[in-house]
This record gives sequence, structure tokens and C-alpha cells, in this order.
Amino acid sequence: MNTRPALAQRISVASDRGFKYLMIAPAILILLLVGIFPLVYSLVVSFQNITMTEVDTSFAGALNYVQLFKDSRLWESLLHTALITMVALPLELVFGFLLAQLFLERFPGRQIFVALLVLPTVISPIVAGATWRLMFDVRFGPIGQILSFFAGEPVNILWTVNPSFVYPAIVVCEVWQWTPFMFLLLLAALSNVDQSQLEAAEIDGASYWRVLRQIVIPAITPVIAVAVLIRGLDLVRIFDIIWALTEGGPGSMTETISLYAYVIGFVQFDTSYTAAVAFLVIVILTAIVTIALRRMEMVR
Repeated sequence: MNTRPALAQRISVASDRGFKYLMIAPAILILLLVGIFPLVYSLVVSFQNITMTEVDTSFAGALNYVQLFKDSRLWESLLHTALITMVALPLELVFGFLLAQLFLERFPGRQIFVALLVLPTVISPIVAGATWRLMFDVRFGPIGQILSFFAGEPVNILWTVNPSFVYPAIVVCEVWQWTPFMFLLLLAALSNVDQSQLEAAEIDGASYWRVLRQIVIPAITPVIAVAVLIRGLDLVRIFDIIWALTEGGPGSMTETISLYAYVIGFVQFDTSYTAAVAFLVIVILTAIVTIALRRMEMVR
């Protein structure tokens, strides 16, 4: 039996496979250098003692990681981050869904209105935060003037200073900017719901809420899960809007984990401790993503 053709074919397949790997090797190498090297280097730095006044590259053990559990300001910043996330994320999801339902039907000028609604998303968060800070200005901001008009007397609310109003100001700015993101994803998902099922439910006399609960929501659940995961991760690392609005104030009341890492890393220059904080955030985000992906698999 002549095995030369089969052997030649195997050699050809192996050669083609090796050529493909050779072609993508430079891209993989660049990705590893850009992604893995900083991560490994930061891990090494977190076990050292590098500060603004001292560059001690010797092994310091788990000193920085032990300090994490004693740092009350760190855990307060995590609590602030969780608070903003738990309030802003559901609001963005609900408002985005309502807008998607509103624009699901075609009407004249629909594309123009959709384009206008998406504008806040394309604005830089630092610009959005600075703009809203001007709008909340107690003397010249339009929000105070509008409230004063309806109240019939001057309304002087220090939105970015008063502890009772600073979180509502942050949430309003965040929801204003990122609700259109939810809106676009949910509009695309709702547009792809099986119309035959909706028509059959309408013929059977099913109510709007029953159709929504038993047909629409299950059909778009995967998209909702992805949208919530993306926005949730983005909210965990929120920085720009809060920095422009409050800079973490009053005091450290609105200081999120990203702001805290910035302060200790680029204001206090405690480099090694900042690296330890970064790895704590990585662990938390990894746990959140893992749990979310498992739940998505269960839903699927």
C-alpha cells in the first residue's frame, strides 16, 4: 500500500498550519507585551516598597496587601463605587428600555431623534462632568434658575458640595450620559423579537404586561445581560465624571476606587501600594465577571 500521498498531505497540512501560526505570531507577541508585561510588572512592584521618597526594590513580602485590609479609606471608596453602581445601573437599564419601547415603532424623523439621543454617549466623560458642574452652579447654572422659577423664590442648592445632593448630582450626570448606550442595545434587541409570537399573543388576547413578561423579556435577556455586564464594569472604574464634578468631595465622600488609586498613585506617589490596590480591583472584577458569565450560561 502506497502511503506517500497521505504522508505528503499530512506534511502539507502541517506546513499550512505552521505558516498560519507564523503569520499571527507578531500580533500575539505585541498583545502579550502590551497586556501581560505591565500586569506582571505591576505584580512585582506590589511586593516592593517604592514611594516618592524611597525606591526600595527588595522583596517586601505581603506588606502592601496586609495594609489593604487596614485601610478604611480604601473600603469606603469601594462602598462609594458600589453605591453609585447599584443606583445608576438599574436606572440606565429601565430608562434605556423605556426609550427603546418608545422608538420601536417607526415614525417620521425617527432616525434624527435616535441620533440626537446618542449624542451624550459620544461626549468625553470629563467634558460631560465639567458641563454638568457648570449647570449645577449655584449662581449661574440653569438648573438652579429653573428650580427658583418654579419655587417662586431663590433656590440655592450646592449640588457638588452638599452631602445630601452630591450623589444625586453624580447619578443624574451618569444616567444622562450612558442611558443612550442601553437604549441602542435594547432597541436592536427589541427589533429582532419574533413578530409571529407577538402577533399570536395579540390574537389570543394576551395583555401587554403578559406579552412583555413571557415573550419580550425572555427573548432579549442575553442582550440585557451583556449590556448590564458592560455598564457594570464601566461603573466600577468610574473616574472622569466624578473627578470633574466633585474631585471626590466633599472630603472623600464621593471618592471611588479609581479616584483613590489615582490619589495614592499620582498625588502621594505610593507606587507599590497603588499596584496592590490595582490587583485588588482586578480580583474583584474577575470575580464579578466570572459570576456574571456563569449566570448567563445558566440562563442560556
